[in-house]
Amino acid sequence: MQEVFDNYLNFLRAEQNASENTVRIYNDDLMGNYARGVENGFFQFLRQKGIRSLRDVNRDNLREYVAWLMEHDIEKRSIARKLSAIRSFYRYLVREDMVESAPLNLSRGRGKRMDSFSLKLDKRIPEFLTLEEMNKLLEAPDLTKPLGLRDKAFLELLYASGLRVSELVSLDIYNINFEMREIRVIGKGSKERVTLMGVPALEALQKYLSDGRPRLNGKRRTSALFLNSDGGRLTARSVQRILANLGLKAGIQKSVHPHMLRHTFATHLLNGGADLRVVQELLGHADLSSTQVYTHVTKEQAKKIYLSSHPMAKEDNHTSGQPVVNP
Repeated sequence: MQEVFDNYLNFLRAEQNASENTVRIYNDDLMGNYARGVENGFFQFLRQKGIRSLRDVNRDNLREYVAWLMEHDIEKRSIARKLSAIRSFYRYLVREDMVESAPLNLSRGRGKRMDSFSLKLDKRIPEFLTLEEMNKLLEAPDLTKPLGLRDKAFLELLYASGLRVSELVSLDIYNINFEMREIRVIGKGSKERVTLMGVPALEALQKYLSDGRPRLNGKRRTSALFLNSDGGRLTARSVQRILANLGLKAGIQKSVHPHMLRHTFATHLLNGGADLRVVQELLGHADLSSTQVYTHVTKEQAKKIYLSSHPMAKEDNHTSGQPVVNP
C-alpha cells in the first residue's frame, strides 16, 4: 500500500501539476498526520478496522469512516476534503487497473450524479481585518532591523496584491517590475498571472532591498526575494509564525494568518467598489464562484451604502422638506 501511495503522490506532482502544499494535504488526509491529534487519516481508519487491501473497501466502510470523523468533531469542510482526497486516490487506482471499481462516485461537475457522501457545507464568510486593524499590523514590524524591513515589505505586498503565501515565498527579485509596479506570479497549477501593488508596497520593498536584504544575504548568491536570518529563502511556515506574532504585537484580537490578508485584500477591494471579475483576475481564481465568497460587506459598509442610496434613508431628506416614511 505504501508503494502504491508513493506512486500516487508522484502522479499528483508530475501529471496533475499539484503544488507541494496540495500533496501534503492529500498525504495527511489519506495517510494521516502522526505528529498531532487523533489519527484520523483514511489509511489509519482502515488499519483500525483490519482492512488490509484497497480492493476490500466498500461504501459501508466509507459511511463508517464519515460517522467516525463526525463523532470526533471533525468539521464538515475537513470531512469533505478527506472524501475528495479518497475520490482522487481511487480515480488513480481505477486508471492504473489496480481496482475494478471505486467505493464512491468518481464523477464531478454539474449534471453529474450526486454522490451520497457529498456533504452540504455551512457557508463560511472569510475572516478579514478591518482597515484600522490592517494599519496596526503594518505598523508592527521593527524597521530598525533587517528582519523588520523584510516583514514590513511582505506585509505590504500581501495586502497590496492578495498573494497566496506559497506564491509570496516563491518570488524571485526578477519577478518584480518596479517601474510598472507589477508582480509576475506562478500560481496554482503552474498558471502565470500578473498582479499589482501600490506605492506603499513599492517603497517598503525598495527599502528592504536596499537596507535589509543585503544584511541578511551576506555573501550568498540567491535570487529569492524574501530571505530568512540565515540568508536562505523564507518558508511559508515561517511567514505564518511571523504574522501570528505580529498580530499579537499589534493587539489584534484575531488569529492573523497569511490567507486572512488575502481575504482582506479582496474584501477591501470589493467594499471600495471594485468589479468582481477584476478581483477574480487579481486573485488568480479560475472560477468566479471562488471569488463570490468575498461579496459580503461589513455592517459599516452596508449602512454607508444604505444611507447614501435609499431615497428615504438619505440624511438630507430630513432637511429638504421631503416626506420621510416611517417603517
